[in-house]
Order: sequence, then structure tokens, then C-alpha cells
Amino acid sequence: MRTMLLTLVATMLLVPSASAQKKLKDLPAPTGKTIVTKKSKLEHLFTRKAKIDGGLTEGPAVAPDGSIYFSDIPMGSDKGMIMRYDPQTNKTKPFAKDSFKSNGLVFDSKGFLLSCEGADEGGRGVARWNVETGERTMVVNRYRDMRFNAPNDLCIDKQGRIYFTDPRYVGDEPRELPSRAVYRIETDGSVDLVTENVHKPNGIAISPDDKSLYLADHDNGTDKIDPDAPAPKQGVMRIYAFDLADDGTVRNRRTIVEFGEKKGCDGMCVDAKGNIYLTVRDAGRPGVMVVNPDGKEVGFIPTGLANQEQASAVGLPSNVEFGIGDDANLLYVTVDKSLYRIRLKAKGYHVQYGD
Repeated sequence: MRTMLLTLVATMLLVPSASAQKKLKDLPAPTGKTIVTKKSKLEHLFTRKAKIDGGLTEGPAVAPDGSIYFSDIPMGSDKGMIMRYDPQTNKTKPFAKDSFKSNGLVFDSKGFLLSCEGADEGGRGVARWNVETGERTMVVNRYRDMRFNAPNDLCIDKQGRIYFTDPRYVGDEPRELPSRAVYRIETDGSVDLVTENVHKPNGIAISPDDKSLYLADHDNGTDKIDPDAPAPKQGVMRIYAFDLADDGTVRNRRTIVEFGEKKGCDGMCVDAKGNIYLTVRDAGRPGVMVVNPDGKEVGFIPTGLANQEQASAVGLPSNVEFGIGDDANLLYVTVDKSLYRIRLKAKGYHVQYGD
């Protein structure tokens, strides 16, 4: 049965359903004179059809050939998948039928796909995939001989070093590390702690000049680390900026976006001018918030209707990625269990591709 369902996903055409089309028509127009054009609008590309439980799509990453790889994450024992959307054929099919619960993805300068593998029966490390052969290799899964909590998202600097976040949102695996933190994988494969000065690190990005590290603190209060503790409450929801030194260390943490009691940002990316694209999962105003390096809003792309109830909200975005080449101004967005894109005035920045 599972094989049949995966085959269905692999062969289906990406034609938006009537309900998806209606939802898009009801959305407010995106804003931002330097970000969007009058013709900019979301386009539906994919929605999960496989009968797997819960979860969401996540982690879009653009490959050297311009295709988009993204994670389809279920809950519990169902295996997650890494999907591949081909802009040339407008089709999506599985690249990996067992993603080891991949979340954030990024390609490196050699064309390998790097994957953050989470908990809840996942790999709990950072893995490398050869997209030509399908071979998977674990890069790191421990710091000081202790397993990571649940690597979530990652980015790369100009020297090829990998920065990744390690929070914990789901999963019943015993916790080994004493904190949730950000780590850096050096080019020799060693792992260094970047910062523990964060409650629950999620999305992460580096500015085009390699001088600033941006980090989403998304403490939603659900981590299942202590099953005997009182019901957790929402914590910090902020975007931090750190000064990033040439040796990969950070200092001077500052808050550039404060969400307060609202839900905050999940994943993020940057454009060529240094603006930051934040996926805001608040039901009151779900969408991609675009801010400049000081945190001032310069654009907004709605992905769901405003003023919904958080528990039943639809249109909540999880992560973003720009295309490359002629499609460098195409922004791909994972929303709920779907993949969308929108053509912008702004163009993306990808350090691994030299743009």
C-alpha cells in the first residue's frame, strides 16, 4: 500500500485543486515596493497526497540544476520523504522515500544535499546526500560524544562551514545534551558550539557580506523533553542578529524583530540586498515577512487569511528559498503540507553558487 501511495505522489501532475485556487484568490496582495511587483502572486505547486500522519512540508533547497528539494515531514513512525520539484516539467516526485525525518535542507558548493535530520525516530544529525546516486552519509550526529537533540535548519558561510540549529520540538528519544544551541561544522568535519544564548533556535541565515548571523528563537513550548513537567507555555519569539567573525564565532547578540505574544518565525533566507525573509506562523497574520538588516519590515507576502484561530489555522508557512539563474527572483515557500512559489522584484542570494 505504501509503495502504491508513493507511486501516486511520484507521478501526479501539479495542478492546483479548486480549494487551493480559491484560497489563493482570497489572499490579500503582497506588499513592498522594492520586493514585489504588481503581478506578484502565489502559485500552488504541490500538496501531499500520501496517506501519512500529520506534520508539514519544510526546508526548500535549490539544486545546481534549479530544481527544488524539500522535506515532507510526518509525525511518529511514518517515514518522512525528501521531495524534488522540477520547474521544467512542473512535477514533484520523491527523491528519498526515507528522509530520516529531514527538516532544513541546503546544497553545498559541490552539489551535495545537506540535511538536518530531527528526532521522532529520525537521524538526529546532519547528513549529506549524493543526489546522483541517492547515497546518504552521516556528517555529524554528536557533540562531545552526546547525541544532538533534533537538528532543525542550516546554512553555509563563504568558507564552506555549516551552521545548524539544534532545538527539540517533538520526539520521545532521551535527551543527552544539556542545552538547545547553534553549532558549526568546520571544513575538517569537527564541530564547535556557536551559541547557547537562545531558548529554542530554529531558522538560521547569514548575510551576503558574511558579517551577520540571523537566528530565529521560536520557543513554542512543545518539546516533550520532560513528560512529567507541567504543560509548557509559549516562550520567546524573536529574531536575533549576531556579529559573525571570520573564524565563525559570534558576539553582540541583538533583537531585531520582537514578536511578543504572537507566534514567530520558523525558517528564513536572504536576498542579494541583504533583506531577510521570515516565515511567520501566527494565525493572526500568516505569511512571509521581509525585513531589512535592522529589522524594519519592507514587505509582506500573505500565505493565509488574517485573524484565524491558531489551533485550526491554515496557510502557515514553514520555510523559504529563492531559485537560481533566470529564476533567481522566484521565491519558493513551504506552507502547511504544500509547496508554493511567487515571482518577486527582489533576487535571492546563494553563497554556494557565488551569487
